[in-house]
Amino acid sequence: MVAADYGDPKTHNSSTAYWNDLVQAFEEKNPHIKVDVQVVDWDHVDDQVTAMVKAGNAPDIAQIGSYADYAAKGLLYSADDIFPISMQADFIPSLVSAGSVHRVQYGIPWASSSRLFFYNKGLFKDAGIKRAPRTWSDVAHDAAKLKEHGVRVPYGLPLGTEEAQAESLMWMLGGSGGYTDSVGGYTFDSTANVAAFTWLKDNLVAKGLTGPGDPATTNRRTVFADFLAGNAGMINGHPTLLAQAKAAHIDVGVVALPGQQGPANDTLGVADWMMAFKQKDDHLDADSTFLRYVYSPENSLKFLDQYGLLPVTTSASQAMERNPKDKDMLQFLDRLPDAVFYPVDKTSWGPVSDQVKKTIGGAVDGDPKQVLGTLQRFAAAQGGK
Repeated sequence: MVAADYGDPKTHNSSTAYWNDLVQAFEEKNPHIKVDVQVVDWDHVDDQVTAMVKAGNAPDIAQIGSYADYAAKGLLYSADDIFPISMQADFIPSLVSAGSVHRVQYGIPWASSSRLFFYNKGLFKDAGIKRAPRTWSDVAHDAAKLKEHGVRVPYGLPLGTEEAQAESLMWMLGGSGGYTDSVGGYTFDSTANVAAFTWLKDNLVAKGLTGPGDPATTNRRTVFADFLAGNAGMINGHPTLLAQAKAAHIDVGVVALPGQQGPANDTLGVADWMMAFKQKDDHLDADSTFLRYVYSPENSLKFLDQYGLLPVTTSASQAMERNPKDKDMLQFLDRLPDAVFYPVDKTSWGPVSDQVKKTIGGAVDGDPKQVLGTLQRFAAAQGGK
């Protein structure tokens, strides 16, 4: 198995320890199966699996960021092959849909998160702002007040290469846009998306309300660090950031994403994926036995708890709801069933996502319609599948 590392080198909490403990317990119960887990950092894990597959040496199991390309090539077992019906039915339906190609599930969700809008209550109070923003115009108004009171980053807008695809989609959703339409076609240059980026450019970026840096080259880790240092008033954030903010003694408020007319109905959902590769010397029985053990509520909750992530199954969600220590997570969990995910079922999404990361920031520096139109043409050139 090749698995991504969710740990932070600064805090020495590598996922290696989790997998080593789990494998040891599994092998004691299943001495006929030996498991070798290689944990690789997120910057390299997808590329490593790609290289292994190209070399004809695919891992039996991979826990990485995308599955669709392998599924399209017929390289993966389906969830039907691996799990009994009772375990398949336990996966949250929105995640099953995101992990399916032509209604067959190949991507097995491993961990998930949803996004909400974070604001620094202390900075808001100092600036005389009485309530959290509900609309885009509220965000612009509040950002201007924060700037007047010396806040360095009134709204942190990370459109740099680290995770521009996330920030962009959240703003698109707030304006009733998105990456795809109801039949799965790309819609980068839709009227709604162009309007969202035009609003960002005119009302936040041009007015100096996104801090001293250029949003097109500002990464998420930078605005998160600003928020944790008390230097950013508002950002879009995920569950792990909430725990970090509380640890940093930030009085943080969390609300639905502000939208063009009111709080957005949708938010971004993100999932990482487990998959099992077909092998010449069939390892399906071993894969299935191991993954059933991995996905037991006890083992999956231990991982999620360690890294501040959301469950992918109904049973684990219910366990989290019952645990008082997880009460901060419930507002994110409540959003997950209706969250909008990246179009990860499309084999074109890998290159399209890379292009979004590299270029979409230019939509707040230059002409939004031109930048989004170029992205639309790029997506179409990938076949749109």
